[in-house]
Amino acid sequence: MNAIGKSAIAEAAKGGRTVWAAGAYDALSARLIEEAGFAAAMTTGFGVSASHLGQPDLELYTMSENLNVVGNIVDSVTIPVIADTDTGYGNAINVMRTVREFERAGVAGMIFEDQESPKRCPAAANRVELLPLPEGAAKIRAATHARRNEDVLIIARTDAMDEAEAVDRGQAYVEAGADLVQPISKCFSDFDGLVRFREAVRVPLSLQLLGWLETDLTPDQVEQVAGLAVFPLVGLMTATAALRANLGALAKRRSSTQLPNEVTTMGEFKSIVGFDELEAMQSRFLVGR
Repeated sequence: MNAIGKSAIAEAAKGGRTVWAAGAYDALSARLIEEAGFAAAMTTGFGVSASHLGQPDLELYTMSENLNVVGNIVDSVTIPVIADTDTGYGNAINVMRTVREFERAGVAGMIFEDQESPKRCPAAANRVELLPLPEGAAKIRAATHARRNEDVLIIARTDAMDEAEAVDRGQAYVEAGADLVQPISKCFSDFDGLVRFREAVRVPLSLQLLGWLETDLTPDQVEQVAGLAVFPLVGLMTATAALRANLGALAKRRSSTQLPNEVTTMGEFKSIVGFDELEAMQSRFLVGR
């Protein structure tokens, strides 16, 4: 699927025509996602916390800190951006403000999870604390009430690790207005479980392809159940591995020749970040310089 606008991404995802995306943790990674040909980018709270704070994904950053990163990502690309908005940074009233602020920043969708705040990343934590179901549903209802543009997707993530509980929560969130429902990988162990969940909630799924979802599912299987499919951490982990290897070699050898990983040339990098366009603007508007 080629790059599409907000209304088209909403129509595709709700209709189960899978939108493939990758996880961005800053504006540069978002540009590379767009260059690679993905239809959309998803901001990853795991990556934002790691890259901007050097800290684990425990909702240590504030709503406004996340908003600043997400706003820069939206401004840096032309493809739609789905924002990881964690727990909404408080109760249902906080969620409403979060929706208004991120919608104003230009996102194409937001993902809200049903953990107690501050949350823990279920990919790294052994145990998470979930909100009572009525409160989780109320937060999704508040989110859908607060959005001004119905093409902005409201994605409800349940961090329930029991299938029956995940189904109950998913159905309640859809009734509250969620456009897609996102289970976590630890809740299921095979494709059949995802099919059962998709049939039970009766809307397409949002899948973050981690763990067995990333290694065991085929693209065709993903497209049978998902309206949104994201590789959230490939970019972050790739950059981390390359930096560790090259910086380790650089510190040891004190020479940048024969580094383990190829280094982007200055010309390529200038093109990625838009030097040519900016220089053209300077020539046009910086009169008398």
